Amino acid sequence: MLRRHVVALDEAEGTRTEGAVHPVDEVLRPGRLLAGGLQHVAASYAGVVAPPLVLGAYLGLPPLQTTFLVGAALFTAGIATLLQTIGFWKVGARMPFVNGVSFAGVAPMIAVADTQADKRDALPVIFGAVMVAGALGFVLAPWFCKLVRFFPPLVSGTVITLIGLTLLPVAFGWIQGGDPGRPASVTGLGLAAATLVIVLVLRRVLRGFLRQIAILLGLAAGTLIAVPAGAVDFGPAAHARLVGFPSPFHFGPPQFTLSAIVSMCVLMLVCMTESTADMLALGQVVGRPADERTIARGLRADTLGTAVSPVFNGFANSAFAQNIGLVAITRVRSRFVVAACGAMFVLLGLSPAFASLIAVVPRPVLGGAGIVLFGTVAASGIQVLLGAGLDKGDNLLVAAASLGIGTIPVVSRTFYDGAGVPETLRTLLDSGVSAGCLTAVVLNLAFNHLGRRRRDEASPGTSPDPSPVRGD
Repeated sequence: MLRRHVVALDEAEGTRTEGAVHPVDEVLRPGRLLAGGLQHVAASYAGVVAPPLVLGAYLGLPPLQTTFLVGAALFTAGIATLLQTIGFWKVGARMPFVNGVSFAGVAPMIAVADTQADKRDALPVIFGAVMVAGALGFVLAPWFCKLVRFFPPLVSGTVITLIGLTLLPVAFGWIQGGDPGRPASVTGLGLAAATLVIVLVLRRVLRGFLRQIAILLGLAAGTLIAVPAGAVDFGPAAHARLVGFPSPFHFGPPQFTLSAIVSMCVLMLVCMTESTADMLALGQVVGRPADERTIARGLRADTLGTAVSPVFNGFANSAFAQNIGLVAITRVRSRFVVAACGAMFVLLGLSPAFASLIAVVPRPVLGGAGIVLFGTVAASGIQVLLGAGLDKGDNLLVAAASLGIGTIPVVSRTFYDGAGVPETLRTLLDSGVSAGCLTAVVLNLAFNHLGRRRRDEASPGTSPDPSPVRGD
């Protein structure tokens, strides 16, 4: 591992000390920086553009306006990613995190649209509610981050596993052409299998930098294979404009409605919970555990990005878990690689023509690579659980119940539809990561801490740190 000695500013103490550059803070050569950033763009592009595409179709927006929403989502995702990776003051975790539009926000935004006489008038109401929710989250970040003490390895391992399990159906949906309700076609299965095999072979035979960008090479090879199969649509690239800026408040000034604000604030809390879990997972992967200070800064980046996004016609942003798998596979831990990804998102948002070039990658090709990416996240969580002492006390029971509850929305998106569950609670339950995370925290406290055991009998890795940890 390359180690260079520099004079670093110790932010916690305000002093300057000599130390070795951590891989997270390493600045790679320009070529590797750009290639690594492009790989992160390819891994997260579909996740960024999916919410505006779904919402635009539901609102009945014309294609040009929907394209505008997609460009705005890319632009604001880039800003949020730069806030997270580079940061300023006490904003930004300074970790290799991609921030983008949270898909968890689609359901509550559709619910807000249903309250409008004309669904096309819903966007200003949604934008106003998102701005308030982002501002509230920014204020709550210093207190919300203290929840980290309730995430020992038993809980964090369960949550990391759930992140991977929750993402895998996304990859399967891509293989099905973006419609999980229909069977995968022979072409889709073939392209996904070919991409998966290519990625695995490249990881096995390549060395050095080429091995690190095996995912990107696999996506390129899969797309080339898809061309003669007629699975690549060049139409969006042919008609896209070269330059297009997401003008502020394009759909009108924001409107502030109490019911919409409450719904978006609940969403913001869910996003903050998921981002906390993602930061803990990434901290394990990069070898820099996320403490309260890091989580507080990361949550500020999430929520500030959310509050600013509606100005440029964007939505709520949160950390993208799929990029954790990419970091785990490539072992490229530099936050500046992801900052390059953020800069690319900004440029893509300013140039619909270039954005459409990324969109030509067929979804089945993305799905084949996604199996590796998302499966790696789940496997990382299992690895953490193995070190959490599942053979001690009731730890196995805590993990089993939490994984079971967390996978309910993974296997059945309609599970809670007929149960009379309030919409605000549905937002929490429909997120497998949030539901499983809350279950794991509560059960760990109930079985391991509430007077059930003496401290010296507590199993390794299950006790939250009882001493206060100073946050930002």
